[in-house]
Amino acid sequence: MILSPFEWTIAKRYMLPGKGERFIALVAGISLVAVMLGVWALVIVMSVMNGFRAELFDKIVGLNGHAIIQAYGGRLDDWQGVLKDVRETPGVTRASPLIEQPLLASFNGRVEAILVRGNTAEDIGRLKDKVKAGDLAQLQPGNDNVAIGTQLAQNLGAQVGDMITVINPQGRSTPFGTVPRQIAYRVAAIFEIGVYDYDNAFVVMPMQDAQTLLLTGDTIGMIEVTTTDPDRVGQILAPLSRKLAGRAIISDWKTINASLFEALAVERVVMFVVLSIIVLVAVFNILSSLIMLVRAKTRDIAILRTMGATRRSLLKVFVTTGFCIGALGTVSGLVLGLVSLQFRQPIVHAVERMSGQNLWDPSIRFLTELPSRPDPVEIAVICVMALVFSFLATLYPAFKAASTDPVQVLRYE
Repeated sequence: MILSPFEWTIAKRYMLPGKGERFIALVAGISLVAVMLGVWALVIVMSVMNGFRAELFDKIVGLNGHAIIQAYGGRLDDWQGVLKDVRETPGVTRASPLIEQPLLASFNGRVEAILVRGNTAEDIGRLKDKVKAGDLAQLQPGNDNVAIGTQLAQNLGAQVGDMITVINPQGRSTPFGTVPRQIAYRVAAIFEIGVYDYDNAFVVMPMQDAQTLLLTGDTIGMIEVTTTDPDRVGQILAPLSRKLAGRAIISDWKTINASLFEALAVERVVMFVVLSIIVLVAVFNILSSLIMLVRAKTRDIAILRTMGATRRSLLKVFVTTGFCIGALGTVSGLVLGLVSLQFRQPIVHAVERMSGQNLWDPSIRFLTELPSRPDPVEIAVICVMALVFSFLATLYPAFKAASTDPVQVLRYE
């Protein structure tokens, strides 16, 4: 819709009502702010929801792989052969043996539940960029060195160089009963995955040390698998699942974390619908302000008609007036949303200081920081939706103005 200089001049004049029309200007300003806040809220909430899912996926899948192969009974005796079959499966990019066992750890009288992870040197090296203190290179088989999560280190009060005691309740049998197995390990590194449950429990050590601690001999607990496409992991591993039937079970990331990711998906849809209603309510203010503007400008419209203005011109004038309000609100909301996302963590900390409340508790939110991952396509959809709503809100007042009969209006002037 291209406007002539005449139509654009009239539209600009109506965007800034005169002194006697301040109430109309107030309603138009409220309409702009309402659309801005609706778009701002949608951009922030959808980006944070996307970031939450993406961060959880990256951290959970990045640490545990796309699938886990676990033997019935918890011990995979012929794991070398199974590992070979897994690596030869088309679509599998990485497969690593893994030992994982819940135990206890103590330090200076403090006792915490932990999850011991026995990894290969390659898998331990993948934590290199997560290290906050110490050196992962010191985790060598037989050195009795371990790496622990930041939250676990805080709970125990342990630092790099301290000796913690790992307690295995399934110790050796004696005439006096079972004596728990206790081995002291030196903390060689402290890491932060970014997922509270992991940082609060994980104790990583070489796989051989884990076998010694758990008295399992040359066996492992599971094999973690990474594939070319996490969304097709079930199809990729289907032949392997049939081959391992009766010996082991394959659980992919969708099954292991099904409840969490399904809850996020449902919440994401609900939030989008609710916040879209806010935008819809906001554009009703545009409708109201335009209706009042048309009523206030009835005489002006009649005069314009007598001067040769066509119905089409008046239609374009009032559509442009209302649409510009919605467009300015949309652009303002988009800019405000992107700026808020950029400084989201300082904003959270500032609100926490003012309110005295912990708004982002990692033990509840899983992640240590508020995540964000804006999706350009999704943001474009939000903007287009706001603009379409704004355009539709202008149609009734614009048609009402265009259908004004100048004879009927000026007859009684």
